[in-house]
Amino acid sequence: MGAGPLRRDALRSQLWPLPTLGVLLAVAAGVGLPRLDMRILRHIPPSLTAYLFGGGPAAARTVLEAIAGSLISVTALTFSLTVVTLQLASSQFSPRLLRTFNQDRYVQTTLALFLATFTYALTVLRTVRTEASGQPPFVPQLSVTLAFVLTLASVFALVIFLSHLARKIRVETMLRDVHIDADATLRRLLPETGPATTEGTTAPGPPADALPLLVETSGFLAAVDEKALLAAAVAADAVVLIDRCPGSSLITGTPAGVAWSRTGVPLAPDTRRLLVEQTARALGTASERIPEQDISFGLRQLTDVATKALSPGINDPTTAIHALSHSSALLCELARRDLSPRLLRDDRGQVRVVLRRPTLAELLHLAVAQPMQYGAADPAVLARLSILLRELAWHSRPEQRPTIADHLARLRATTAAQEFHSGDRTHLADLADSVDQALNRRWTADAP
Repeated sequence: MGAGPLRRDALRSQLWPLPTLGVLLAVAAGVGLPRLDMRILRHIPPSLTAYLFGGGPAAARTVLEAIAGSLISVTALTFSLTVVTLQLASSQFSPRLLRTFNQDRYVQTTLALFLATFTYALTVLRTVRTEASGQPPFVPQLSVTLAFVLTLASVFALVIFLSHLARKIRVETMLRDVHIDADATLRRLLPETGPATTEGTTAPGPPADALPLLVETSGFLAAVDEKALLAAAVAADAVVLIDRCPGSSLITGTPAGVAWSRTGVPLAPDTRRLLVEQTARALGTASERIPEQDISFGLRQLTDVATKALSPGINDPTTAIHALSHSSALLCELARRDLSPRLLRDDRGQVRVVLRRPTLAELLHLAVAQPMQYGAADPAVLARLSILLRELAWHSRPEQRPTIADHLARLRATTAAQEFHSGDRTHLADLADSVDQALNRRWTADAP
């Protein structure tokens, strides 16, 4: 998983690939269909001809010119609305939500349809011949009819696009989309916790003189080519440990991990140099984080929305509470997954590559630390944080509970530092006590 995920993400997160494909297909259809018209038009039965365009060359040119002119205007409107939506999502919620809009297949398909119809109409227009051209008049009836059908489809697509856009910019929709994408990522990358998934228990530790594996390009660690790493480790008869998780920021010349000889015999200079080069090539970097292998990216987006909503300029704690609800659901799912290091083994079953994963402590800190800081003055936000810890405590395993207890202590300290009404303070204290009970596998029903 190296350059492939980067290329797939680049195609999914850009607006231009699908519209470009639509334009190319439109040019091909605009060139090929008129030729087909010349060959089969005389053989089409009258019962079908009645449904085709029946005007002369002048009427055909007028129709095609009207289609081309109107569709380019509609395309400009669609682009403008899309840009406004992107600007709203960036300023109101989080710049990291722009990927959600760029990856929206409906937006890409709508733009592709509009541009394809415009291009097709222009391409067919050049084949319409009038008597003034000095050649026999020719009207590609089938081609003009298809242009009319594409125009009707574009009109319906515009109406549906406006409805889709109005729904897409709702914060509930954006949070749901982020949650769905993040849940799909962790389900794809993380196995269920069980007896067969305790791969982290045998992860070897590096010696003191391990070889640093330097990074060649600065950026975010976007993808790790596991096959290339395993091949490099086997070729060098070494063990490779990558201690940076996907989504981490990498700086040129700094280590992303270490390697050491499997047998204990020092690696030869040429082997060391080749291993460093191959490892660097196996670590794909990008200018932004992508969710392909980044387990924590969804939580990062949700936390951004929560902290943005808690800023004085926006002051929307309800949105922050909704974002924390989605974060809680993801954390509870993560607690049921195996977050131990991923181990890659050679054909003999020996560990050759160790890939670090984020721990639950890191993910929990990511989800609650900033909302706790920026929402400290709002009892409703602190109450939702307590409920998050309670829900996570119920799904946690014994080794995970000290982390939850630590964040509960921080939450209690934050609450104690605020000047809340006595009723709010009592309610928050009761919620904190319910977290303690959940940690002890007791769940007390809330009073009606």
